[in-house]
Amino acid sequence: MADEAELRGQLTEAFEGADYPVSGPMELVPALPDGPSTEFESGDVSMTAMELNTKTSGGDFPYDDVESLVDDLIDELKAQGEL
Repeated sequence: MADEAELRGQLTEAFEGADYPVSGPMELVPALPDGPSTEFESGDVSMTAMELNTKTSGGDFPYDDVESLVDDLIDELKAQGEL
């Protein structure tokens, strides 16, 4: 089982460098250390940023800050049974 706090930290670290506000997922890609191949791992959960985008709606854009983006992504992963 994935540790929510660990995954939240990884997502925040990966997306915090984006130039907020962001109006779509493509604006987040330059902030990712390995682009769409950036991996997020916790427990038995492992996914790339590209997989994250397919497992969720990708978010409810626009976002003014990293916290609201990560909150939505975590909520969607929970709804999908990933967390």
